[in-house]
Amino acid sequence: MRPETQPANFASIRRRFEFRSIEIGRWVSEPEKDRAAIRFQQALNDLMDVLGGPEHLISLRHTLGLQYGIGGRPGVAAHYIPTTRQLALAKNAGAGSLAHEWFHAFDHYMGSRLFQKPEKGLFASKGWLESIPLKPHPLNGLLADCFKAVMLNENGTEPSELFQHSRKADQAMGVLYYAKPEEMCARAFEAFIEDARPMSSFLVRGSRHSDEAKAGLYPQGQQRSGINTAFQRYFQALGRALYRELASATMSS
Repeated sequence: MRPETQPANFASIRRRFEFRSIEIGRWVSEPEKDRAAIRFQQALNDLMDVLGGPEHLISLRHTLGLQYGIGGRPGVAAHYIPTTRQLALAKNAGAGSLAHEWFHAFDHYMGSRLFQKPEKGLFASKGWLESIPLKPHPLNGLLADCFKAVMLNENGTEPSELFQHSRKADQAMGVLYYAKPEEMCARAFEAFIEDARPMSSFLVRGSRHSDEAKAGLYPQGQQRSGINTAFQRYFQALGRALYRELASATMSS
């Protein structure tokens, strides 16, 4: 059950989820900061509810930092900074991007934990696609199932429909972006979260009716259903494991 909280502010959000840091841009006014804190709290509550895990799942065991209204990039509403492990949202354009960027942070976090011999800075989705051997653990197998559902067809023998659409979009633009494993998995995670119908549009929006969705850049139909099932199985199992860990720590303290 979600604990009762005081009116949202970034200090209370940091304490509750134990984020490593929260930085606010100098041009964010106090009223803007208050409104943003309410949106962040609603979105993070929804994310925690959908994933079925405790607060420290959201902060990735207190390793994740947040930025709001700092160092925006032209045309970029939000981004994840691997070198500093920070999730950054623009002041006026980050709404709906939180789930996508959180999964980038999670994917990066797991890159150093999923494999027997991880490479520094690796995203787990990319390592899986490169067939780096996994550490033997049931949770790791369930996460690998998620990547397989995103990047391969139902039989696991060919690239998925999502990959085909992503590659087509990249070819049209002359870039490699949409077909990157970490980008496909983040968009698939967005779809999983949005299909759970969270209350917060600050957390996610656009995986169903946006131009990108119409171009097939989010999972559709049977593949979307399979991805959602894989993510649900993984995060349910992870949440149970984390809550057991918390209960054990409480009993031993």
